[in-house]
Amino acid sequence: MHFKIRNRRGFWVTILVILGTELVIGTMLLRNNVAVPLNQLAIKAAPTPTSQTIGTVNRGDRVQIITKNRQWAQVVYQQQKIGWVPNWLLNKHSQVKTASKLAETTIVLDPGHGGHDSGALANSNQPEKKYTLKLAQQVASNLQKSGTNVIMTRTKDHTVGLKQRPRLAAAQQANLFVSFHFDSAATPNSGTGFTTYYYHPGASKQLAQSINNQLGHLGLENKGVKTGDYLVIRDNSVPAVLLEMGYMNNDLDFKRIKNPNYRKQAAAEITAGIKEYVNDHY
Repeated sequence: MHFKIRNRRGFWVTILVILGTELVIGTMLLRNNVAVPLNQLAIKAAPTPTSQTIGTVNRGDRVQIITKNRQWAQVVYQQQKIGWVPNWLLNKHSQVKTASKLAETTIVLDPGHGGHDSGALANSNQPEKKYTLKLAQQVASNLQKSGTNVIMTRTKDHTVGLKQRPRLAAAQQANLFVSFHFDSAATPNSGTGFTTYYYHPGASKQLAQSINNQLGHLGLENKGVKTGDYLVIRDNSVPAVLLEMGYMNNDLDFKRIKNPNYRKQAAAEITAGIKEYVNDHY
């Protein structure tokens, strides 16, 4: 009699365990089964925008997330095919209606200086760090409207070590790195204009050229594309540029730098240059 009762109890315990396991698995599958929120989302062979496009899904199509690799998700699409998509583009709160090459990229924006490092000073003692952050935030806003995954090295006035900045790009598997600065001359009012710097030839130089090609309506001298031995671009493992967008200690340059319209125009042209590079090379 006791043997039969124990057997019945064991049987029901086993059934409950099986049902519980199936419920957990079913919940996980349901949670990882998502509706694509935008059109023309490319399915990639590997978790990078430069890899081969092996398929496309559109708004309302469903994909099953298998696993995640940093910023990317491996998914099953069209019932049995497998590929990779940017995980941030599966966010149902995304405002982007149609995917693009720019939307598939992860870009690190680096507002120079910050915290105890003020950077260059204007003749009125205004710090460079204030305006690098404002310009980077405007570029970030532009890129995010296109669906880009933007990562900032700083979002407020605090100190970030120089070595930490390129390391962040590597850790986040970023595709591009753009550092924002404003120049200074040894003698006030003796320097003017903006310069686009790169360190590594190849992709970084091409990115610098694409951005500089778009910088044409800022009212300052375009001093062109030059090599620059700056740690944040020299020690970077991804295509990286450093932009000097005017001279802090030139009164005429600084009048533009502190003008929101100048920063808005500069951000628009920088964004256009990034887009040009991405479209040409991805």
